[in-house]
Amino acid sequence: MTSAFRTRIVRTLTLPLDAESFPGGLPSFLVRDDVLCWTRREAGLVGFGEIARFTATGPERFLEADIWWRHLVLEADIADSVGCPGTGPVAFGSFAFSKVSAHESRLIVPEIVVGLRDGNAWLTQLTFDDGELTEAGARAALDRWLGTPGVVPSAEPAADPAAVSEVPARTATLSTGSLGEADWMAAVAAGVAEIRTGALEKLVLARDIVASVPDGVNAAEILRQLAVRYRECWTYGVDGLVGSTPEMLIQVEGRTAQARVLAGTLDRRDADGMAGSPLEFAERVLAGSEKQRHEHDIAIQSLTTQLAPFSEAMNAHSEPFILELPNVWHLASDVKAELTEVEGHVPTCLALINALHPTAAVCGTPTTVAGALIRKLEHLDRGPYAGPVGWLDAAGNGEWGIALRGAVIESPEAVRLYAGCGIVEGSVPEAELAETWAKFRPMLEALGISS
Repeated sequence: MTSAFRTRIVRTLTLPLDAESFPGGLPSFLVRDDVLCWTRREAGLVGFGEIARFTATGPERFLEADIWWRHLVLEADIADSVGCPGTGPVAFGSFAFSKVSAHESRLIVPEIVVGLRDGNAWLTQLTFDDGELTEAGARAALDRWLGTPGVVPSAEPAADPAAVSEVPARTATLSTGSLGEADWMAAVAAGVAEIRTGALEKLVLARDIVASVPDGVNAAEILRQLAVRYRECWTYGVDGLVGSTPEMLIQVEGRTAQARVLAGTLDRRDADGMAGSPLEFAERVLAGSEKQRHEHDIAIQSLTTQLAPFSEAMNAHSEPFILELPNVWHLASDVKAELTEVEGHVPTCLALINALHPTAAVCGTPTTVAGALIRKLEHLDRGPYAGPVGWLDAAGNGEWGIALRGAVIESPEAVRLYAGCGIVEGSVPEAELAETWAKFRPMLEALGISS
């Protein structure tokens, strides 16, 4: 962080847009590979450019980022005629999964933000300059980033799954990441053996593969594909980290916090040829499985235990529901909490993330034991994979998912994909390996690689 950011004042202008002028929703604005993105059901936030950035590593990365952001917006000059979550000053962010990772966690403050929420659309310009902010200037700045005349880009990437159902097949090769399949299954077996000793209840093990794409990696196309194919997920793009996560770590609006917890996975291809409807099959196999229910219960207990000190009231589904995605089904539960004041103020979303991450859904339980075993068995620095990704505003609102079903674009022709599985006593290495391929599928399809 440059010290000048502490003395210079960020200034923002937020003005309404006509949501009907871009019927494709925010995917219509995913036209640049350097776009910042957080969308679900065609709504959310898209950012262009960068006026400030914070980076950090280590166990205090969330709290250091929180302090930086609060200093930045403390004296901000905010003109906001829309006034809803995501207007005014906004930062996009992604954080490393591990406190010992060398990967830099980051907050990025864009120059231009386009937002869409509950039928309201808006445009925000952010700057440190002293000149007057005007509607004409904000629209012109958006034009420059889009490279098109007028505020709204081409509506061609509409939110119609049929419009993006086919991605041209790419000439690509997949190569082994940190561990080959046999070695990774051996790691799963070693994890099961540790669980059977009673050292821990659950362990989440991840693996990586590398896709080499000689034709070049098109980040904007990947994001458009994911946003349309996986409408029920949160599609994210931050500094080369791209993906579409089904899991919300924490969403804060005013004093209300919400989370979506997933644990328990079934490949939709497993239903082929089975009796009954596909959803009935999923309910029978997932909700009726002691192994899957045990894994899910651990994940729920992990989140609610960590969130309880910040809450004056909390509720969660008594029974998990089946979340239906194009590639898999999940056991899912939504948790809602009313935040209480801690040391005189309502906790910020980054303070909550500091308490919640890593959850049992992406690490295991007990967390300390699982984390140490992950480092021993994975032979992998997860970087931002399975870390928090999302956005926050100056009013304390924010949405932070867990960076799952994603990848890191490492070069113009190479993408590293990640997938992980929850390991419990009843886990079978071959089944867990198959589950990782089901979880790689969204990114492989968005890249145009058959799986």
